[in-house]
Amino acid sequence: MPEVEVQIGGRLFAVACQEGEEEYLHTAAAMLDTEAQVLAEQLGRVPEARMLLMAGLMLADKTVGLEERAEAAEAQAAALEAELSALRDAPPPAAPEPERIEVPVLPAGITDTMAEIAARAEAIADEIEEKATR
Repeated sequence: MPEVEVQIGGRLFAVACQEGEEEYLHTAAAMLDTEAQVLAEQLGRVPEARMLLMAGLMLADKTVGLEERAEAAEAQAAALEAELSALRDAPPPAAPEPERIEVPVLPAGITDTMAEIAARAEAIADEIEEKATR
């Protein structure tokens, strides 16, 4: 069983671990050391047992907060998955009724009649203009 030396709060500790877990142990010790350094800056030198206890409690507090956030994220993901599943299982929405548009059909010859009426209206306008200028 390998023995690894780690530094926490400025103090060296020899810790035994399983073969292949040395890197994990160094990472965990670095996290604990970070918290111990915060304590040392705030409180100065404290007894070893108290420093380790307080640093461990600070890490535990952070862990609880992260676990709560993870649970909330998992609940939100489950709700979104359920919503997505419901959308997938729902029948497609019915197509709306097409809007009916009616286009009046002009009877044959209407354009000729309209042109004739326009010509008469112009003739009447010309007559009125002539009388007005006299």
